[in-house]
Amino acid sequence: MAQRGRTVHGEAANAGHRVLAPDDAEVEAYLEQALHAPPPDRADAGPVEPDTVIILDFGSQFAQLIARRVRELNIYSELLPHDTPWAEIQRRRPKAIILSGGPASVYDEGAPLADPAIWAGGIPVLGICYGIQLMAHQLGGEVVPSAKREYGPASIDITSADGLFLGMDRQQPVWMSHGDAIVRPPIGFAATAQSESTAYAGLADPSRKLYGIQFHPEVVHTPGGRDLLRNFLVEIAGVSPTWTPANFVETAIADIRSRVGDGRVICALSGGVDSAVAARLVHRAIGDQLTCIYVDHGLMRKRESELLRATFAETLGMRLVMVDARDRFLARLAGVEDPEEKRRIIGDEFIRVFEEEAAGLGQIDFLTQGTLYPDVIESKTSDSKAAAKIKTHHNVGGLPADLRFSLIEPLRYLFKDEVRRVGTELGLPDAIVLRQPFPGPGLAIRILGEVTAERLDTLREADWIVIDEIKSAGMYRSLWQSFAILTPVRSVGVMGDGRTYANVVAIRAVTSDDGMTADWARLPYELLAKISSRIVNEVPGVNRVVYDISSKPPATIEWE
Repeated sequence: MAQRGRTVHGEAANAGHRVLAPDDAEVEAYLEQALHAPPPDRADAGPVEPDTVIILDFGSQFAQLIARRVRELNIYSELLPHDTPWAEIQRRRPKAIILSGGPASVYDEGAPLADPAIWAGGIPVLGICYGIQLMAHQLGGEVVPSAKREYGPASIDITSADGLFLGMDRQQPVWMSHGDAIVRPPIGFAATAQSESTAYAGLADPSRKLYGIQFHPEVVHTPGGRDLLRNFLVEIAGVSPTWTPANFVETAIADIRSRVGDGRVICALSGGVDSAVAARLVHRAIGDQLTCIYVDHGLMRKRESELLRATFAETLGMRLVMVDARDRFLARLAGVEDPEEKRRIIGDEFIRVFEEEAAGLGQIDFLTQGTLYPDVIESKTSDSKAAAKIKTHHNVGGLPADLRFSLIEPLRYLFKDEVRRVGTELGLPDAIVLRQPFPGPGLAIRILGEVTAERLDTLREADWIVIDEIKSAGMYRSLWQSFAILTPVRSVGVMGDGRTYANVVAIRAVTSDDGMTADWARLPYELLAKISSRIVNEVPGVNRVVYDISSKPPATIEWE
């Protein structure tokens, strides 16, 4: 076991501390790449306040996807509950409002409604699926159960090429998902599209800037959806597409400087994409007022600590404290098998270590975390029947009630693809920005059952082989995540001429855009065979390898 202790880099460094030195070709190559990445800081021209689009969520499984599609148009969007009061919407000064779909029927008792003031507020409104039905219902039209439910691919005929459908072909493939239909539109509305089963697949009242569609433009199964959203937001609502990584960085830096003032900040640096971008952003804003603390809890992948030190301390010049707390975490995790309890323990211990380190650094006022929007969504317990807690994320669910730092979470409302673009804008090397996501609790939630030093070593070696072979096959960047899981299962095998009873390792590889949904990756059989052969032959105590072919949903990406 390596010496336990604390290593300080940057201006806070002292001569007596142990320094982790890069000792292999990969670390040297990584450092060489990083050295050429950071551009010089740009002059601060002042942030530009982006136009805002409000999306009211009526419980649709696609609500978050609408937000992402809007942002892909370089337009800032916020997702709010369907019953957000008009005064609160006005306070945010949106240039447009989008109503999501939802599972309810407008005539159901207790059906979700919008504040009626939005119809007369003068702000352009687009209703999608349930949203168009709600618009018709609240404005005096009639909605009834459909004689023929539409779910899946369909075709619409555009009857009015103006407005939403400007420049689009008259016939469009779309994705439908509804059991109700509008049979009488409100006064002032005209039909703009129809399908075989839906006379009012599109409605518009341009005088009141109210528009609706019965299909989902946000899904890939509606190829013209992006053009439709652009028509509504840019051409009809006049929204300026100024939501860019550069503008976000400038705005975030200004916000961080204003909030922090002369205060001091520590960052919970894990080495993953999220915390790396958060750290770089805060460092760009306040420089040496930030001290990054990396806690080696012994739950990291192979050689992660060396790579992190090389990038952040040596290349980017950040103040970095490296704390070796492996024994401490293992002691607290001893005998613990429940995944939520693992997450709680790891989150709690992280904070305790930070507090101890902060005590040695003097007055610390803020803690930076790389929390993302999907983390918040999946961990949130909502009053909405459409929302359900799936699991607690380390960044948002494991913090103790008596946390004595104020939190700075500059990426809290960004999706992962946006974080990567911001990281590139900040000059982080591709080896950090384009790396696959890694959970805050580390390998602890990729070991099913108790976490021990021996089981960690087994998983670490197996995981190294998975990543090594996927990189060699040129597939690393095409996958959202790829990793090994150590199961609690042991199986009989034959190695040499003898019987074995050893561990079963599972391999997980998925494709995804943002981690909200994911599909299992169709890795070539030859690649899977090579990974399996290497693990069984190179990792002691493993005699069987299996491949996970579950999508999210119904499964999650991680096993715990």
